[in-house]
Amino acid sequence: MTYALASHLQTALYTALAGHVPLTDMVGDAIYDAPPAGQRPDLYVSLGPEQVRDRSDKTGDGAIHDVTVSVVSDLSGFARAKDVAAIISDLLHGADLTLTRGALVYLNFTRARAMRVRNGASRRIDMTFRARVSDETPA
Repeated sequence: MTYALASHLQTALYTALAGHVPLTDMVGDAIYDAPPAGQRPDLYVSLGPEQVRDRSDKTGDGAIHDVTVSVVSDLSGFARAKDVAAIISDLLHGADLTLTRGALVYLNFTRARAMRVRNGASRRIDMTFRARVSDETPA
């Protein structure tokens, strides 16, 4: 098993999101690894938790990463958050991202959950994407 590609996958995901004009037209530069302290934007994207499982085989080390990408909105209703989530889903599902170490074998959307949070004051959509990575350049 290898967890060595986790930061490389996260960097590739962030780069894809931050460089996608339709997304930045909606949220600006409000794409975070962790939401900022203090005043937060009314609409932002956050790379969230992940679960990782071994998928190594005789050809080399690899892993499956279930990565959460969240859209959080303080705007009324779910419409804007769902529009942003749709852009992210279209961008990442089936994406061919380049990692600085190893390779992305596939990246697919697996599920989403939309909910009200903070006593209904905010909306949150958590999308899970499954990435299969292979370590082509072990340390």
